[in-house]
Amino acid sequence: MAVVPDSFLEDVARRFALLGDPTRLKIVSVLHERGECPVGEIADAAGTSVANTSQHLQRLAAGQIVGRRRDGQAVCYRIVDGTIEQLCAIVCGSVAGAQRHRPDNAAEGAQSAAR
Repeated sequence: MAVVPDSFLEDVARRFALLGDPTRLKIVSVLHERGECPVGEIADAAGTSVANTSQHLQRLAAGQIVGRRRDGQAVCYRIVDGTIEQLCAIVCGSVAGAQRHRPDNAAEGAQSAAR
């Protein structure tokens, strides 16, 4: 079986594109750490404006990664795709391993140790 069957290519590419934006990854990280949050709290934690955060959350909601509910005048978001945490852990582990084995990081580590 192919790693990504042809019938899934478009959907998989869309999912990776959604998660390929650093701001959206930060938002997902905030939601993972804090659970359900109102937009303003997510924006503060992510270091971006409420308007920008709302736009990113709308895209994540359209991609069924997050869900939302209204709480009075506030809109609260939460992660609804249970595979996102596992996917992020796999990718972060891979990136961390690659960074440890990168020659330029070894040189930087030696320079830092020498200081």
